[in-house]
Amino acid sequence: MAKRNFSMIEYFNRIAADWEPLLTFKGTTLADFEDWQARASEKFFELLGEFPRPVDPEPEVIFSVEEDGLIRERVIFDSEEFMSVPCVVLRPVDMKADGSNPAILCSHGHGAYGKEPVAGNRTTPDLAANIAQHNYNYGEIMARAGYLTLSPDLRVFGERADGGNPYPGRDKCNVHFLRGAMFGIYTLTLNIWDMKCCVDYLQSRPEVDGERIGMMGLSQGGTMTTFATAAEPRIKCADIIGYLNPWEKFAINRANWCGSQMVPGIYKYFDVHDIAGLIAPRPLLIEMGVHDTCFFIEDQLASWERLQEIYRAAGAEADLWCDIHPGEHMFANNKAHEFFGKYL
Repeated sequence: MAKRNFSMIEYFNRIAADWEPLLTFKGTTLADFEDWQARASEKFFELLGEFPRPVDPEPEVIFSVEEDGLIRERVIFDSEEFMSVPCVVLRPVDMKADGSNPAILCSHGHGAYGKEPVAGNRTTPDLAANIAQHNYNYGEIMARAGYLTLSPDLRVFGERADGGNPYPGRDKCNVHFLRGAMFGIYTLTLNIWDMKCCVDYLQSRPEVDGERIGMMGLSQGGTMTTFATAAEPRIKCADIIGYLNPWEKFAINRANWCGSQMVPGIYKYFDVHDIAGLIAPRPLLIEMGVHDTCFFIEDQLASWERLQEIYRAAGAEADLWCDIHPGEHMFANNKAHEFFGKYL
C-alpha cells in the first residue's frame, strides 16, 4: 500500500532523517582537514553572498560615564551606506590607552532587549530578570575581568527593531529575510558584515591590541559567534554558548530558529558542526547546558562529537574546550575566564 503523506512538517522531517550535507567533514588526517577547509571555505563564502560595500564608519561616542568601576560608552558607527550600528563599550576604569589590552565582541541572542542585558543594563525589572534568567551579562562580566567588551545590536533587535513589533503576529526576522532574499541579500550575511565592522572598530580603539580580539555569544549570539568567527580570521578565539547542535534537530524537526540565522542552501552543504569546524585550528570553547530546553543536550553532544573529529584532524584538539554545565539556556561562566585568559 502506498505511503501517502499530506504534511509538510513530516515531508521535511523525512528528508532530514537521511540527509548528509555534501561538504560535511569525513576525514581523519591533517591533509584531509586542509583539503576540506579550502573547499568548504570557498563554498561557505559563496553561500553567504556579497558583503556590503565598506564606508567610512565615522564612529561617535555619544556618552561616556563611570559606573561601578567600569567606563560605559554608547558608540555608533556606520557599517554600510544605509545602516548604522549602535553598541555599548565597557572597560575597566584603570584600563590604559596603550594598545596592549584584549577585547571581546559580545553578541546577544534572539530576545526582546538586544545588547542591553549583555552589557549589564538593569535599569528596569524586565532587564534585570532577563539577565538573571540567562546569566546574560557576559559583556559586563568580561569587562570586570579586564577586557574591553563591545556589545552591538544585531539587525532587527534592540535599537534596530523598528519599534519592536512592526509586523504584528509575525517574526520580523522572517519578514526581513524574505524582503532581503528578493535582492539576494541575507540578514545573517549582513550581521556577519556588521561583526566584521565591529572588529574594525575594536582595532581602532586606543586601548586595544588588534591581535587580541575574541568573540562570544548565547543562542542567536552563538549563531553569530559561529558564523562570524568562521568568516573573520581576526577573531582569534571564540566561546559559542548554547547553540552548537544539528540543523535536523532544531531547525527542521523543531523549527526553533528564524530568518536571521540561515542563508539559502546552507544545509545542502554543511551541518552546524562543519561551520564551527571552519574556525579550526583557532581555539574554541563550547558551552552546553544539561537542562537547556532551547537546544537539547543530546543534540548538542552529537554535534560536539563531530566537531571534535574536525579539531582532531586539524591537530588542534587541545585548543577545543568544552563546558557541560548543570544549567539551562545560559552563560555558565565556568571556563570563559580561563579560556580567554589563555588565548587572548
